[in-house]
Amino acid sequence: MIIREEKTITVRSQVKERLHHKILIVGGGTAGLTVAAQLRRKGVEDVGVLEPSDKHYYQAAWTLVGAGAYRPEATVRPEERQIPPGIRWIQDAAEEIDPIKQVVHTRGGREVGYDFLVVAAGIQLDWHKIEGLEETLGQNGVSSNYRFDLAPKTWAFMQQLKGGVALFSAPSTPVKCGGAPQKIMYLTADYARRRGFARDLEVVFGSAGTTIFAVPEIKAVLDRVIERYGIDTRFHHELVAVDGHKKEATFELTANHPTVKAAPDTPRPRITVPFDFLHVVPPQSAPDFIKQSPLADPSTPLGWVEVHKHTLQHARFPNVFSLGDASSLPTSRTGAAVRKQAPVLVENLLSVMKGQDPTRQYDGYTSCPLVTAYGKMFLAEFLYDNQWHPTLPINTQKERYDMWLLKKYGLPFMYWNLMLKGLA
Repeated sequence: MIIREEKTITVRSQVKERLHHKILIVGGGTAGLTVAAQLRRKGVEDVGVLEPSDKHYYQAAWTLVGAGAYRPEATVRPEERQIPPGIRWIQDAAEEIDPIKQVVHTRGGREVGYDFLVVAAGIQLDWHKIEGLEETLGQNGVSSNYRFDLAPKTWAFMQQLKGGVALFSAPSTPVKCGGAPQKIMYLTADYARRRGFARDLEVVFGSAGTTIFAVPEIKAVLDRVIERYGIDTRFHHELVAVDGHKKEATFELTANHPTVKAAPDTPRPRITVPFDFLHVVPPQSAPDFIKQSPLADPSTPLGWVEVHKHTLQHARFPNVFSLGDASSLPTSRTGAAVRKQAPVLVENLLSVMKGQDPTRQYDGYTSCPLVTAYGKMFLAEFLYDNQWHPTLPINTQKERYDMWLLKKYGLPFMYWNLMLKGLA
């Protein structure tokens, strides 16, 4: 049975309701529900999930939606049906976390107390940090697969292409699914090849990063893909402004660009690139309510929850744990990472609840299904410190059709039927 708390509307300063749970999970996305399901399978009771959305999205398929290879409606299901039996769903949004008093204040005027806290609040898309972007998103050939309503726009704009410049960006901040900025680029290049206008299309990758991929074994594969498509890669380029009407994107050279030698506080050079189609990946950070809380890592303005990278326990509040996109874990933010983090967090949380030290270790494993063409994919797997770590008994450095089938059919099945049920 699902225990559901109905959403209430109230003034923030007025406490409408006080609740308390032994374990409170902030966030009902991939990480939060995977942890909740695993806790229930271990017989843990009195668990609440704080999540405002009534919809649950399988965001990993939005790249394929943007390429016309997946139905958008297949990526969304009712949140209520994903809540594990016996878990209380508090349909409300966190606004403030006070780890001293062990209480979370919500937008709906609730105070939710806890004995133990799991922060799985996901990542914040900072569209506003790119000047002019919000005004032109979904118009003028500008789109992004990082939003459910925009991924179909990506496909619409791809179909309008007959040549010109297809421009793709990647920010300097960590992003959810670090390979996503590239995957839609390769699919667009392959689309142009299949439709016969590849020679008339210039594909440009403006990335604030320093390389196409930090893991050498994976970079070697992607370098061959880039050469095959003739992609113009421009690293050390941070997208800072978009003019949709003029169809121009402005990039600022990053401080580590070879030509930038000015003092840190000196304005850096800017470059304007015309485009016919622009796919934007916005800068990303922890949600504001985490940034403003004592849980945030003081060493970065991005505000990640400061946790030990192996135990997932908070550095200063031992009854707090975090995983997934909102955490400070120095690995890629993917569902595959959550799948490995969740059992570590659950075991360590249960140990701490018994008064014991956390001993289970997370090694930084993550994987990224890198789609390189329609019908081709290879699986990038690695650990902390960019250590390549293939786990399948096949050549994962080869673009494969069976891996495309895994991406399109296998991984969604695993997500809905295994991960969210606490079985994988």
